[in-house]
Amino acid sequence: MNRLTNAFQKKPIFMPYFPVGYPDLATSIDVIEALAKNGADLVEVGLSFSDPLADGPVIQHATQTALERGVTTRDGIQAVAELRQRGVEIPLVLMGYYNPMLAYGLERFIRDAAEAGADGFIIPDLPPEESAEFVGALHATPLPLITMLAPTTPAERMESSARNAQGFIYLVSVTGVTGARSGVPEGLEALVARVREHTSAPVCVGFGIGTPEQAKAVGAVADGVIVGSACVREIGQSENPVEAARQFAGRFRAALR
Repeated sequence: MNRLTNAFQKKPIFMPYFPVGYPDLATSIDVIEALAKNGADLVEVGLSFSDPLADGPVIQHATQTALERGVTTRDGIQAVAELRQRGVEIPLVLMGYYNPMLAYGLERFIRDAAEAGADGFIIPDLPPEESAEFVGALHATPLPLITMLAPTTPAERMESSARNAQGFIYLVSVTGVTGARSGVPEGLEALVARVREHTSAPVCVGFGIGTPEQAKAVGAVADGVIVGSACVREIGQSENPVEAARQFAGRFRAALR
């Protein structure tokens, strides 16, 4: 938890998402390293799955590309280990869906991720009511399962989930799937305030943030800004993905500072 705690010493933090294996395995590791060393405060390291229900077309395309190239959950964990060997010191949180983790074996997955240097897990398709097995498998490590909340989360669930949150809260700013939107959602400040009533954990906002200007606006009310689709699109379309990652991270970091 030390890396996560340290990351939030200067808020708001910049949290890009990028999937391992896109456009290929080696390049994706180089890209994540470039993001980490040029402005990102935390990187969500994506693990691919064939049915990514929470993701829009940009991330679906990227993760499908990774799968077609034979990239596995084990490759994602090994990518974290490689990034640590390269001197990446910021938090690296694994973001993926539950089925591949079950297939890997939960305790082995968590153990291997911890040994590689991961700092936590985000699992969009694992609701609190069904998370007991995963949480139980976490007993041997201090790594958190990150709580996800949304505008549609019922008040009682929001209160209990926020109260028990560890690491940080991933607050989905809009209903629907991932993907950049044209503006910051109305009512976001009030939504963040509602969550803060029930927790001391940092509240980070994702879904729909596509520009440095939007990030700045979200960062004015949240502790962290999560950028996924815009990051994947810009880097994936570039002839030089690593340089694109450097520039992308630099622009968002400048906007938030």
